[in-house]
Amino acid sequence: MIVTVTPNPSLDRTVTLPGPLIRGAVQRIDTVTVEPGGKGINVARALTLANVDALAVLPAADTDPLLGALRSRGVPFTAVPIAEPVRTNLAITETDGTTTKVNERGALLDEASLAALTDCVVQRARAASWVVLSGSLPPGAPVDWYARIVAQLAPLNCQVAVDTSEAPLAALAAAFEVAAPDLIKPNAEELADLADASAAELEEAAGEGDPTPVVAAATQLIDRGVGAVLATLGAAGAVLVDRVGAWHATPPPITPRSTVGAGDASLAGYLRAAAAGAEPPQRLRMAVGYGSAAAALPGSALPAPAQLDLDAVRIHAMKVPL
Repeated sequence: MIVTVTPNPSLDRTVTLPGPLIRGAVQRIDTVTVEPGGKGINVARALTLANVDALAVLPAADTDPLLGALRSRGVPFTAVPIAEPVRTNLAITETDGTTTKVNERGALLDEASLAALTDCVVQRARAASWVVLSGSLPPGAPVDWYARIVAQLAPLNCQVAVDTSEAPLAALAAAFEVAAPDLIKPNAEELADLADASAAELEEAAGEGDPTPVVAAATQLIDRGVGAVLATLGAAGAVLVDRVGAWHATPPPITPRSTVGAGDASLAGYLRAAAAGAEPPQRLRMAVGYGSAAAALPGSALPAPAQLDLDAVRIHAMKVPL
């Protein structure tokens, strides 16, 4: 069982434009899709498509349209009841794959709801192989909520992955001494913030085919107790660093259509491979295969296994700085 936790879920509305987005102009829409969203929910959706046993944990009223959307897609879930409706996020996708996201803050979690969600996560974690903590935190949640959960899960027989950003990620990093997860999945900007590096330099080096600075930055986090770092780098692929080694994977050529959910798909791919007992390089291969397949799909669609091109993913072993 892989349990995904999405404290700030959403209904994701994606509109596709026939040309570039022009600020201040009236533009027509080609297509509109609405999907159940939130980073952890996206991971659970992708795993469910691969017939991997997954459970999405989230706060939502039983009558919320988000839960109906999950039911219709066959995604198992446990919802902690709240009074406010789940937020709706908007993604605007252009013909070259450029995506602009406009996200609402989310429903307020009062003290009782937050305590119920925390208890639900801990209880479900007892039967899980992995617990995935993903996305932003909603109003009412303390900025260090992820750090607190990681620390509570430490005595249990499960591994913990975290994919978040900004203040919650910084709070987690500040607590690595007692709350270092088994896996984190930053992008180049988030990794730069954690390692006090330049995001532009990391992206430029990776784009030129030399992700050595990315490996060096990720190694800093391993030295601070993190089990593994999966750094997603967009068109440059991804880097995986753990206590044993480091690897860079380049993706197959695709025509990008939407980047919404691509990072979540990468994390789902890693977890799918990990659940099957794959070694780190093959986990990375699956992660990049999933991420590139998601970027080639419209809206916030997530790939099924038949849509992956794993043979076209190239893996390169990297040197780990001493």
